[in-house]
Amino acid sequence: MTARRRGKAPSQADVARLAGVSQSAVSRVISGNAATARIPEDTRQRIFQAVRELGYVANPAARAMRGKRTNLLGVHTFERVFPHAREDFYFEFLLGIEERAEETGFDLVLFTSTGSGGSGERGERKIYKDGTNRLNMADGSILLGVSTDRGELARLWYEGYPFVHIGRREVPGAEIPQVVPDYRGASGAIVDRLAELGHRRLGYVREWLEMEPYEDRRAGYAEAVERLGLTDESPGFRGAHGIEADWLDEVAGGAATAIVVESVRLAESLRDQLAARGRKIPDDVSVAVLEAAPADLSGQWDSLVIPRTEIGRIAVDRLQAMLDDPDQRTGSLLVPCPLIPGTTVAAVGD
Repeated sequence: MTARRRGKAPSQADVARLAGVSQSAVSRVISGNAATARIPEDTRQRIFQAVRELGYVANPAARAMRGKRTNLLGVHTFERVFPHAREDFYFEFLLGIEERAEETGFDLVLFTSTGSGGSGERGERKIYKDGTNRLNMADGSILLGVSTDRGELARLWYEGYPFVHIGRREVPGAEIPQVVPDYRGASGAIVDRLAELGHRRLGYVREWLEMEPYEDRRAGYAEAVERLGLTDESPGFRGAHGIEADWLDEVAGGAATAIVVESVRLAESLRDQLAARGRKIPDDVSVAVLEAAPADLSGQWDSLVIPRTEIGRIAVDRLQAMLDDPDQRTGSLLVPCPLIPGTTVAAVGD
């Protein structure tokens, strides 16, 4: 492909010519409708490459309008996540966003309605309604939630709307700006600590969820196990979720001296099932959790910390930097997740 054009802003027609496709195909891809339109993956990738090379931004007039600042930052969630209690997972993210916005002279707009006009059972929320980006009243927005609509993220990115997503999400063809808890690094650090305490035979217990935050945990764990020459013959390490009784019988017989678990929920079940087999944590088996434990349990499980307030504050700073310099609207920023020592990990032989 040729170098990026200079001068006149590139159009969809320019993208179509460079990619060798129809303009309607370009429109479907940048609006997030490629899957429903059954556009082949190789065609999508050619369009993505042409978009990047030309520096194409959809709807440049709307972007120019955003040059007139309102000093409003939006917060949008893809499902019902606004907290009803301080213990809510999202409470500290929102607290950090609010604190930093206030410190820097911005007001917040909370987008809570759905694009379809109804929340439904799962409360999934849309950004676009009748083809219109509902976030446009704000200079830019911070997005968070589990039920991320990747098509909408792609469309936002190609339209040039400034946003930051909290948490890693893979959006094919779009390098969306993200602030990401470093679960991969934290998982590796937990394995390092277990190895330092003499553990060589490990086990892994995974949740049923298949999402980027869990993929990062699993990748960090697997990399550390290989790097340190440790062994893991657990079903979870091979991809099975939950806790298998036959494997626990083997653990009770000494097959593993330490187990890494993806959630407190599973760790509590593991503790009960080990106790039923006459084994105690950490006397017989050490257990570490790849999740932040609730406040009333934080002194019990060896676990990690998700610095949620800090991440919220960082997201505001990242968004404001993007408003000042639109070229910063790509890439991920990793935020370390420190480890919290508890009472569930001990040295081998202690």
